[in-house]
Formats: sequence, structure tokens, C-alpha cells
Amino acid sequence: MSITIFTDGAARGNPGPGGWGGVVLSDDTVFELGGREEHTTNNRMELTAAIKALESVPQEREITVYTDSAYVVSGITRWVIGWRKNKWVTSKKEEVLNKDLWEKLIDAVSYKTVSWKLIKGHSGTSGNERCDVIATSFADRIPPVLYNGSRERYGVNVNIIEVSSSTSKSKSKSKAYSYVSRVDGVILTNKTWDECKARVNGVSGAKYKKSVSPADEEEIIREFSD
Repeated sequence: MSITIFTDGAARGNPGPGGWGGVVLSDDTVFELGGREEHTTNNRMELTAAIKALESVPQEREITVYTDSAYVVSGITRWVIGWRKNKWVTSKKEEVLNKDLWEKLIDAVSYKTVSWKLIKGHSGTSGNERCDVIATSFADRIPPVLYNGSRERYGVNVNIIEVSSSTSKSKSKSKAYSYVSRVDGVILTNKTWDECKARVNGVSGAKYKKSVSPADEEEIIREFSD
């Protein structure tokens, strides 16, 4: 039996109060997961959502994970290979950020066949939108009621046909998908320029770039990680 998972994470202030959410679907059932941390980052919440959702699924299962985090997808499919070989040190001789969670994610995918799908956040994909509601509600200390029951009675349309391709290009190159910044070796993604500007303004050595699509965000994160 194949499993489909949607995940999302959020942090107010980034860093700040955070939450994560997941939706796990089989052919017949759906259950939601979620949680919060008092002081965290968006990237840590994205990783935690994926870890918790995958840990809830028995071993030796075929799983498709849909996430809007290029950081998670790139990390688990490519970057961790080099990080482990280099004893969790980057090419700049710095310790890999969030090593504790990357190690947990590696354990969570063990004995499972996992396909990772990068999708655009806030684009009408109902499974992703529901995870965002769960994550932000926990971050705001307003825990939602989490569903656990039949897929037929689930009130969210999670038909996979509605999920857009991760390789689709932005229709407008001028519209920002996100802003990626690197301050003191810490890489974060922000949805608005104001959040990014507040982080990098006046900080010596800070780097930032606007991305126009999930794939573009992924490449910028990779560039800032080298």
C-alpha cells in the first residue's frame, strides 16, 4: 500500500515561535499531525514536519512526500551525501546547520522507498494549505483539531491530480517566490522582502537573493551552502 504525505513548517519571526504540520494519507485513511516549539526557525520546522510524518509510517512502505521546502528536498536527496562523507562539515569548513534533524530524517527514511516532490507553497494545493494552517496555528499557540479517520469523510480535497509539478517555471520572472538570506552562516527563507530586509540590513557579510520559483530557491540555497 502506497502512502502520500504533505508537510509544512512555520516560524513567527524566523527565529521565533514555530509550528509544524503533516497530513498522512493511505488509500482509505487520513491522519493529521502537528506540534510546536517555543523558539525555532522555519527550516527546522520544515524538517521536523517531514521527520514526524515519516516516523508515523511503518517501514518498507512506498511513500511520496509533497513539501514546499527546497531546503528539505535538496538536503535529503543530495546534500546529506556529501555532508556525511565530510563528517558534517561544509566546504567552508563550517558545521552543517540542523545536523541533529538531518540525522533524524535519514533514520526516518531508512527501510522506506521515498519519492520527494517539491511544490509551490500557497498555490492552491489543498494538502499543503492544510499543513500550513496546522503549522501556523501551533506557532500561534492555537492548536487545531487534528483529523484521524476515513479519507471519504475528510473535509479537504487531497486528490494528487491537483498538485502542480515541482519543475514548473514561474509565469512571471518579476514576481518573488521567496527571499533567501545567509547571515553568519545561517541560511533562512522568507516569504516577504520586509522580513528578509530586517534580517540582513546593516549586517556585515550578509547575503540575500530573490527567488522566482521553488527550483530557483533551491539553487540559491545550494549556492549559499557551498
